[in-house]
Amino acid sequence: MADRMFGTDGIRGVANIHPMTAEMALQVGRAAGALFKNGAQRHTILIGKDTRRSCYMLENALTAGLCSVGINVLLTGPLPTPGVSYIMRSLRCDGAIMISASHNPFPDNGIKLFGRDGFKMLDEQEDEIERMIKTGSVDKLRPTAESIGTARRIDDAVGRYIEFVKASFPRGMRLDGLKIVVDCSNGATYKVGPDTLSELGATVIPIGNKPNGLNINDNVGSMHPEEMRAMVIRERADAGIAFDGDGDRIVMADANGRLLDGNALLAILAVDQLEQGTLPNKSLATTIMANSGLEKAIAPFDGKVVRTKVGDRYVVEAMREHSLNIGGESSGHIVLLDHNTTGDATIAALQILAILVRKGQSLASLAHVYQEFPEHHAKIPLNGRKKPAQKTLDQLKAEAEQEMNGKGYIVMRPSGTEPIVRIMVQHEDPQVARNMTETLADRVQQLAD
Repeated sequence: MADRMFGTDGIRGVANIHPMTAEMALQVGRAAGALFKNGAQRHTILIGKDTRRSCYMLENALTAGLCSVGINVLLTGPLPTPGVSYIMRSLRCDGAIMISASHNPFPDNGIKLFGRDGFKMLDEQEDEIERMIKTGSVDKLRPTAESIGTARRIDDAVGRYIEFVKASFPRGMRLDGLKIVVDCSNGATYKVGPDTLSELGATVIPIGNKPNGLNINDNVGSMHPEEMRAMVIRERADAGIAFDGDGDRIVMADANGRLLDGNALLAILAVDQLEQGTLPNKSLATTIMANSGLEKAIAPFDGKVVRTKVGDRYVVEAMREHSLNIGGESSGHIVLLDHNTTGDATIAALQILAILVRKGQSLASLAHVYQEFPEHHAKIPLNGRKKPAQKTLDQLKAEAEQEMNGKGYIVMRPSGTEPIVRIMVQHEDPQVARNMTETLADRVQQLAD
């Protein structure tokens, strides 16, 4: 579908501007409700959200839309995206909706949908929702009287999720003696992150844990981990953790303040399982944006990488197709299918810390297996102009790779969540990577002009 309403991670945009309006959210609720219905019995959909002010507006609109087609609604309040997926399955709901723009700045918001199995909706299902909205086909569904849906809040959703997350940590193991800085991005993990680690025995130094509806991702969190890293050094902590706004991304820092992105964390997790002989097919799944250093890190252990399109749900699809249990993205989406159906930053943090405790090593020592291959990035804003065709970008990429004599790795693609074109160049010479990135940025800008 050309110009899809749905991007790589649901619908996203500036709150109160199309498509992230209350009117559109109501229509999405109605269409999603119609899609979820598969019989005469009453259906239930769970709705969670992050800490943005605009979540109230969208939550009420989605609830109204769902109730208007006969769906009952359960509301969790602020809860990480992976928590929504878990609670939905625990309560045997027919689906779930998460209201969040993830790592995006405060003015944005988004809508993510989960199917009955707890996995994010497939493209075809999202396209069907969009078709129903555009054609008005859902308008015929107008239950009345007692057939209209109801809505109620779940008061203990956060506590339920904390217990679920803790159950992923090895039985009998604790975090006593570890000092950990936890940056909650003033987002959905503001209770879950610190409380989980404290209950397991860690000394927690929380930052970004005072959301006010306006400060989510504001110079804190996985997109802005500078303060977390500085706090680790100042407090002589053993590790630092930074979540994003909805708790499905994570970056960490070792005691020296070295930042460990998704590539490094995937390397630590995969090498540990490869050493134990427990990594299915000796493979993990990641995207075309992953750093080549990840492949080099697991190669000595006969590990392999399966690459996918950008987007954590495409990673999950590849994991399910190839029967893998570890996958993720450079950005810090870490998917561990042994524990949850989607990226879960809190569970990922616990698995890293469990390896640290079991091996009796520092995080810096564990991370030594991963060495980043030099790479450079650029983002070219479209400023309302139409996205360049992928075929055109592929041609520019082919020409650039030829100029580098086939020694570099290049990704050029329109973002699925923002009106920009993303460029990444990896090369053993950092200056070559930088120069080629700047050259390609100029060429893309000329296309846009």
